[in-house]
Amino acid sequence: MAGKTDKTKGRIKEAAGALTGDESLKREGKLDQLVGNVKEAVSSAVDTVRDTLVGTPATAKKAARRAR
Repeated sequence: MAGKTDKTKGRIKEAAGALTGDESLKREGKLDQLVGNVKEAVSSAVDTVRDTLVGTPATAKKAARRAR
């Protein structure tokens, strides 16, 4: 969710910078978008690793019940 927020914030800043001619704001917007992309990629990688190691959430719940 944070990645999408950063990307949206970045698009708004970049557009505002383009409209006002503020290159600094435009660059800041592009950087925010990049940060959002990185956060989404990391989140996706973490989910993939977690699913590989533990399995799907349903599988994890079954394993926890068996361990009791």
